[in-house]
Amino acid sequence: MAPSHGIHVIDTGFVRPRFDAAYLIVEQGRGAFVDCGTNAAVPRMLEALDQAGLAPEQVDWLILTHVHLDHAGGAGELIAQLPNARAVVHPRGARHLIDPTQLWAGASAVYGDEVMEKTYGRLRPIPAERVVEAPEGHIVELQGRPLRCLDTPGHARHHLCVYDEQGRACFTGDTFGLSYREFDTERGPFALPTSTPVQFEPEALHESIRRLVALQPEAMYVTHFGPVGDIERLAKGLHAQIDAMVSLGHAVRGEPKEKRHEWLKWALTDLYAERVAAHGWKGTRDELLEILGMDIELNAQGLEVWLDRGG
Repeated sequence: MAPSHGIHVIDTGFVRPRFDAAYLIVEQGRGAFVDCGTNAAVPRMLEALDQAGLAPEQVDWLILTHVHLDHAGGAGELIAQLPNARAVVHPRGARHLIDPTQLWAGASAVYGDEVMEKTYGRLRPIPAERVVEAPEGHIVELQGRPLRCLDTPGHARHHLCVYDEQGRACFTGDTFGLSYREFDTERGPFALPTSTPVQFEPEALHESIRRLVALQPEAMYVTHFGPVGDIERLAKGLHAQIDAMVSLGHAVRGEPKEKRHEWLKWALTDLYAERVAAHGWKGTRDELLEILGMDIELNAQGLEVWLDRGG
């Protein structure tokens, strides 16, 4: 994909092609990465630099939308290859970059050490002096090109999005949902919300989406996967699906956890099958599960955590 406004799309190679994106913004011979994937993505990130005509010492910033490992797992290894770069992160996420022990332990409790080692590799700490906390409104300067950080909870409380006014772009991490290219039809892209555990907050997510749309960007650069337009239509669909997911959660409040989880997975599959069919996608239910199976599992878990917190 040819860069627009100096923005390069990088496929990190995580899980499958066109699943997990990172971005490189180039301005007057300097670079800023937005997200970086896992440790295994570091060679791809450096290759993207080379293809853009930059050397590692010409990168000033690695901006992380949040510290979930598919977005930031390789941050320590990448920063070690970028001698002049600093990592920018939401204030709630900074401690996890400096000491990733708790981040690893939390994920390992779910997946186990063996799977973690194979999928993500060990997390490398970033020296504290190379970590910059970015509260609401923080400006990252890239050769006079301001990149404004926005506090955008809903998917995670440590989530930020980046508004690039010059590029007329928002880098949205997981706040503006998932938009896999497999679901593109003649009507354009399709998007669905992600309630991945453990900090799904539907009202906050609604508000964060409204904030991004109000900026009127040309494109939302989502992590999963790539830039999407037709923003008003996608936002309307995201809001409707968030409300539908909340209703599904309420429908199983008080049910035994084993029954609740399986029912939510089944109901979420029905919800997404109905939405993509209405969008003109012609795939089967098995094909849907091939694409969304992991997301459906995680969305069900996230809804359950939200219910257990009193949602």
